[in-house]
Amino acid sequence: MMKIDHLGIAVNSIQTARAFYEALGLTVAQEETVEHEQVRTAMIPVGESRIELLEPTNANSTVGRFLTKRGEGLHHVALHVDDIAATLETLKSNGVRIVSEDVQVGAGGHLYFFVHPSSAGGVLLEICQDQDQERERV
Repeated sequence: MMKIDHLGIAVNSIQTARAFYEALGLTVAQEETVEHEQVRTAMIPVGESRIELLEPTNANSTVGRFLTKRGEGLHHVALHVDDIAATLETLKSNGVRIVSEDVQVGAGGHLYFFVHPSSAGGVLLEICQDQDQERERV
């Protein structure tokens, strides 16, 4: 079963951005730094999904370059899948352009890879799965 896991929003400052969501009555559930992506994240639960605030820790990171080029705003849409390895293979066999061929470990320990916007209607699409789900499969 697939569902929207989260919406990634690039921001200059998590501290500033979270104030808006807190004014709506939402609460940041988790903050962490993902070193290999050079980004700080803050996860805000919203129903069955989440909003992920993304603040670059380096201006030359992917999110840093995004902010320089486009400013704050929607960075990506993340879909949660039950079998990330099978999804990756299916997409590759169908000629979908994948940003990185490797499944990575991201914020909260979830597994993920990105589909290039050229294959997803102009949207950067993250495919993710809980790491615990993968352990259950093995």
